[in-house]
Amino acid sequence: MRVLVVATTTGYQIRSFGDAARALGVRLVFASDRCDQLDDPWWDQAIPVRFHAEDAAVASVLRACADAPVDGVIAVGDRPTVLAARIAEALGFPGHPPDAAAASRNKLRTRECLEKAGLPTPRFTARALGDAPESMAGLIPYPIVIKPLALSGSRGVIRVDGRDGFGAALARVRAILGSPDVRGERDAVHERVLLESFIAGREYAVEGVLEHGRFRLLAVFDKPDPLDGPFFEETIYVTPSRAAADVQVRIAGAVADAARALGLHHGPVHAECRVAPDGLVYVLEVAARPIGGLCARALRFTHAGRVASLEELLLRHAMGEAIGAWQREEAASGVMMIPIPRAGIYRGVSGVERAARVPGIDDVAITAKPDARLVPLPEGRSYLGFIFARTPVPAATEQALRDAHAHLSFAVDPDVAMAR
Repeated sequence: MRVLVVATTTGYQIRSFGDAARALGVRLVFASDRCDQLDDPWWDQAIPVRFHAEDAAVASVLRACADAPVDGVIAVGDRPTVLAARIAEALGFPGHPPDAAAASRNKLRTRECLEKAGLPTPRFTARALGDAPESMAGLIPYPIVIKPLALSGSRGVIRVDGRDGFGAALARVRAILGSPDVRGERDAVHERVLLESFIAGREYAVEGVLEHGRFRLLAVFDKPDPLDGPFFEETIYVTPSRAAADVQVRIAGAVADAARALGLHHGPVHAECRVAPDGLVYVLEVAARPIGGLCARALRFTHAGRVASLEELLLRHAMGEAIGAWQREEAASGVMMIPIPRAGIYRGVSGVERAARVPGIDDVAITAKPDARLVPLPEGRSYLGFIFARTPVPAATEQALRDAHAHLSFAVDPDVAMAR
């Protein structure tokens, strides 16, 4: 069996899918945005594609698959979702319709679809990036949130509480959208910004899968650290959720309704939502892909005495296997995305061994490389690493993550070039 993985070259999750494929005896075939002028520079026989040239990318993949057919398609990361949907459609596999995948990746289109379906939605409007700040500052009652339409990981998302701070916040978002890595995507979606009302309340993440239009909940994650701004850096995810059972039912129902409103049909979904003080569930986004980075390591599933990772479950699903018998393990589990303490040059970390010895900790994975430039949110787009915990109950899992993090000390030198 062969599964096509559509991914960027920098995705953390690629290795996890490789491990899952070996466990299943499945071969992965990659389509990724790598150089097409070098002869297999990564030694993995990947199909080079360009996400901004979808027609050509689909044609390249179809040519490759004509000689070596695949048995399923899966997207890893936000940007590959639309291309993966188009490839699955062209190959005749069930999947998310391309238009639905595109809507899920565009925060404005998501808002429009949810509003049209009559689902709870913050007040919103979108404006061209070049519009005068004074023409935009009073469009939505404060507090508001300024958002790029298609960046992930809370990059460029800023809360503004009044007109006095609007211009400076908009300037930061403009600078982010004008940065070389964003401009390099050649995507017109980055020419606009979304303005929406801030929704107070607790935030949750939802992992699920659609099976021919039917939503199946895999996990609800609590986000115990408040996400009230001005920036929205996520840190801790813990599952199972400690929210009341009826709240969790409403969260799952809201995500299922939102996925249906977007037109998503078959494949993984990862959603973010807020439960307002009045109990109303606002779905902020539903992505047509699994949870990102290394965070999927916080999920394990069991069936008939076997244990599987999320990646293994999704590979089975992509190949057409029914996965309804698999259930999330009984233990509580969680992950901390280690935040960047300050901007500068990363030199190293101490305390990893002590952190790893904290009861309940599964692993401490430092992904930052020595001498790398650290950029916090809202400009940044990465973390220092990940801490994973597994204990009998959610509260102990959360505490283990916090205790382990307290042992870590990061050496960060001032960035002289940025200071200039």
